[in-house]
Amino acid sequence: MYGLWRPRVLGAWKVPAAGPVILAVNHSHNIDGPMVMGVAPRPTHFLIKKEAFVGPLDPFLTGIGQLKVDRATADRGAISQALGVLADGGVLGIFPEGTRGEGDFAALRAGLAYFALRSGAPIVPVAVLGSAERPGRLIKALPPLRSRVDVVFGDPFEAGDGSGRRTRAALDAATARIRKQLTSHLENARRLTGR
Repeated sequence: MYGLWRPRVLGAWKVPAAGPVILAVNHSHNIDGPMVMGVAPRPTHFLIKKEAFVGPLDPFLTGIGQLKVDRATADRGAISQALGVLADGGVLGIFPEGTRGEGDFAALRAGLAYFALRSGAPIVPVAVLGSAERPGRLIKALPPLRSRVDVVFGDPFEAGDGSGRRTRAALDAATARIRKQLTSHLENARRLTGR
């Protein structure tokens, strides 16, 4: 990432140095996941749509520990693998909106809350800014080479209310809490970076 663009990484020290952690990353461009993997202070295992595992990318992504997920169903295999990463004290990366979009955390899905409540892992919000501002001249699908991309890590927080409940109501309440935290982090990151 540092060879192709100019990442500015802020707050990486906020990621706990040990134990399970979930990175909740906004998603507005293809390079957001690879950018976070490249600059995060700990190795990160992202849940990635199965459609990305094609050709030579399949063994590469699998080899670096990325998790293939079928977004059309409740993919029990991917869920088990993701919970396994957290049970082993690893870092799980999630795009809580489920797909690329505006990157504003507006359309949160329940998967992030489920993993946080089930594992007890803290969530670290991550804002990637500048990746979708303008297309590159050589490769339109990528940001211009050597352009600045900001990656801002936020303060870790717990998704649950401390009760330990994992009911549907608890999941809905956790999703609302998470949305508020992620939206607030994104606003702060924009103010901090001037984007």
